[in-house]
Amino acid sequence: MSAMEAIASDIPALMAELGRKARAAAARLATASAERKHAALLGAAQAVDANRADILAANALDMDEAVKKGMTKAFQDRLLLTDARLDGIIDALRTIAELPDPVGAVISEWDRPNGLHIERVRTPLGVIGVIYESRPNVTADAGALCLKSGNAVLLRGGSDSLHSSRALVDCLRLGLKQAGLPEDGVQLVPTTDRDAVGEMLRGLSGNIDVIVPRGGKSLVGRVQSEARVPVFAHLEGLVHVYIDRSADLDKAVSITLNAKMRRTGICGAAETLLVHQDVVSTHLKPILEALAAKGCEIRGDETVLALMPAAKPATEDDWKTEYEDAIISVKIVDSLEAAIAHIEHYSSHHTEAIIAEDLGAVEKFFHEIDSAILVHNASTQFADGGEFGFGGEIGIATGRMHARGPVGVEQLTSFKYRIRGNGQLRP
Repeated sequence: MSAMEAIASDIPALMAELGRKARAAAARLATASAERKHAALLGAAQAVDANRADILAANALDMDEAVKKGMTKAFQDRLLLTDARLDGIIDALRTIAELPDPVGAVISEWDRPNGLHIERVRTPLGVIGVIYESRPNVTADAGALCLKSGNAVLLRGGSDSLHSSRALVDCLRLGLKQAGLPEDGVQLVPTTDRDAVGEMLRGLSGNIDVIVPRGGKSLVGRVQSEARVPVFAHLEGLVHVYIDRSADLDKAVSITLNAKMRRTGICGAAETLLVHQDVVSTHLKPILEALAAKGCEIRGDETVLALMPAAKPATEDDWKTEYEDAIISVKIVDSLEAAIAHIEHYSSHHTEAIIAEDLGAVEKFFHEIDSAILVHNASTQFADGGEFGFGGEIGIATGRMHARGPVGVEQLTSFKYRIRGNGQLRP
């Protein structure tokens, strides 16, 4: 029996061992100095740079399989690593290394009338399980952010990116080793068996503290329905762009084009465009022509179809769909209130944008829409931890837990209270 066959034959035992190793590593990382964590991250960045050829060769194996399986162009784009994207991973590792260490930071402090001094202090969460699909950059971002925040991480990437993820994890573990920190602070689940996900969702006998899923609707839906530990999740990125009656035409065209077509497969890509009826005659055609010129398929209501005969009729399902492809659904609305109502009905509460010069309309949009990220006069593709200055992100959380929006180092911490006294007794 091969090593992989032996692993596959006893998934519960494999996962239990990974969990025990992660818990032991988490105990050491929780008290690791900022200097050691900084050194580990810089070492990991150096390892990625030094092992470019091996990482790209591993990614080529994954890409070959994706092509053979007939994966979509958007899927292949998410999976692909290039020298430029490796530069991005290296920059993210170095940026995260330079972030202030959140562990031990005093969030707030106050004195009580009895003389007690109380502090609320950041602490690591412990062991974080990250379950994601075929995005190799998530491997590096998740490992680095968990390390910086003093957590151990157990990574279960998609089967389609296994070679790429393994190569990147090797670099992260090398950085840990060189810094004198436990290599098991970052572990990759070495099997693609779906039962491994089930074991993680059951919490590995208390050895996983939080699950972070990042992927499509079916993956996140399974995690949310089966997990026995807390989950930071978004179900999908059903992102809207609303063109207000006060929108500047040039901004409306350029922002919509970037929001949809810069990268169609990421969760911040626009999927639905709403246009105020008062600017249909001036704004709609230039926007749609710009999208079509870049190869975007238009699915629209009657007004859109009359203006763009090549467009397809939008169905009810289109307003509910995260395409992750060069497709956009377009609807004309008669008011800002109608746009807000549409978004609140169909939104996944990820990211929404308003293109407007009327600041009153912007404030109403910001006040009434309950999504994790709201954008004014800028592309929705800024919905990214790196663009927020977080260095990277594990994902975008859309729930109402303490982690909402990009999940970075601060969101990967909890807190404890420190109370300092001088002999006080409670009467």
